[in-house]
Amino acid sequence: MEQLTPAKVTPADPPGGAAGEAEKRRALRKMKLVALSFLIGATVVFLLTSWAQSSGWPAWVGYVRAAAEAGMVGALADWFAVTALFRHPLGLKIPHTAIIPNKKDALGNSLGEFVGSNFLSEEVIRDKLKRVEIARRLGAWVAQEDNAERVTSELATVVRAAVKVLRDEDVQAIMEQAVARRIIDKPWGPPLGKILQGVFADGAHHKLVDLMCDRAYEWVRDNHTTMLRVVSDRAPSWSPKFVDEMLADKVYGEVLSFAWAVKTDVNHPMRLALDKFLGEFAQDLQTNPDVMARAEQVKGQIVHHEEVQRLIGSAWSTAKEMLLNAAEDPSSELRRRVRAGLVSLGSRLVSDDQMRGKVDGWVEGAAAYLVKNYSQEITTIITDTVERWDAEETSRKIELQVGRDLQFIRINGTVVGALAGLVIYTVAELLF
Repeated sequence: MEQLTPAKVTPADPPGGAAGEAEKRRALRKMKLVALSFLIGATVVFLLTSWAQSSGWPAWVGYVRAAAEAGMVGALADWFAVTALFRHPLGLKIPHTAIIPNKKDALGNSLGEFVGSNFLSEEVIRDKLKRVEIARRLGAWVAQEDNAERVTSELATVVRAAVKVLRDEDVQAIMEQAVARRIIDKPWGPPLGKILQGVFADGAHHKLVDLMCDRAYEWVRDNHTTMLRVVSDRAPSWSPKFVDEMLADKVYGEVLSFAWAVKTDVNHPMRLALDKFLGEFAQDLQTNPDVMARAEQVKGQIVHHEEVQRLIGSAWSTAKEMLLNAAEDPSSELRRRVRAGLVSLGSRLVSDDQMRGKVDGWVEGAAAYLVKNYSQEITTIITDTVERWDAEETSRKIELQVGRDLQFIRINGTVVGALAGLVIYTVAELLF
């Protein structure tokens, strides 16, 4: 099978786009002309002084000639050195030239190792983060209302995007499996009995009992005719009507008195019997297998009821709509609470040294963990990116960025070479 090689890519353009690149190209050409003019100047001086020296001019011409000659040599040597970085001088494939195109991958590996050793070490990261005081700066920034509102707005955008990406049927399936099924599969009797036992022991149910007694008394009081009819309907057919009415009035009065007594007397035997029954029921839910089994039957009937199933199915849709509305409305209670929480958190980060120390410790620990375990992957981004760059284009881009400054090497080589040649010639004349 033919082996595929990764496609070469060009490095990113310099800041400023095409206009910025064109400006740098013009500046580079200009500096190259300046450096070349120094070489041409040294060459012209060398030729003129050579002619003057052969024509018998005074001895000082020799000093100028030596300086010009050394300047020419320095300019040519530095031209060769600068050019050899980016290409083969004069197109001649001389060894150890076109260094950047040929050593691009090695330079990328060296750069990656340098960054990993000097910037992605645990000690460097911890020291830098400790001096930066991220918690204090973050707290001071987020404690301002405008900044807290900005963070809240960004969080709302993230929430909206996340909620819209999720598929409703997937979320509903997860809710049914992770939430609803766990609730359904777990027995209801013991936990429900434990809750009811605590409620009954605290007497929190008495208000409900009071309400039931009040409603029972009011019903009996307001349904005199109904009770009379019930008693009359159940009386023997041979019984005189006036006897039925007297009996019905008597029964109604007794029931009304009983309802009033239950309503007004908190220690009424009926109430005490009800408390006893409820306490025993709560205990049976936890220990009695028959009662627990009946509770499971009731649970099954409730869970599989059509309305309950519809409620479970629409839970995510309802929650999603509420969440989206709250996230989109800047005045919603959710966003107000988040904004207030951020301001409060920022103020605490500024004033609470202990909390600030914890946050800084968490940040340092997280950064140190990433550096310790993933520094190799981070530096690989550098090496892999450089390896994918096209060699010639990379050389051109780098020369465009630093080539103008490198032309000063050629200029300095000409000047320094001329001075060195003058000194050497002078010393030689003095000694010999």
